[in-house]
Amino acid sequence: MVNKFILKEFGVRIRELRLENNLSQEKLSFKTGFHRTYIGMIERGERNISLTNIAVFSKVFEMDLSDLLNFKNQNKNLSYHNYKLKTDKLDE
Repeated sequence: MVNKFILKEFGVRIRELRLENNLSQEKLSFKTGFHRTYIGMIERGERNISLTNIAVFSKVFEMDLSDLLNFKNQNKNLSYHNYKLKTDKLDE
């Protein structure tokens, strides 16, 4: 299971882009077709959204998917090592 780390990073990215574009959650809701509460849940890292929904954000923010998913601007120490999978061994 992907842990909350990547969900929170994505949520922070969406919130930053929304604010950079002077959009309220309601306005972003209108542009994406997603419910305002769903956007809030994404921004708080509470939803694990699909790739197709990520592509909607990419289109709305007029950026490539790779740029949308580039979290290094937020966290310079970000690495794939921070992501935990359910197949990873638990720390003993």
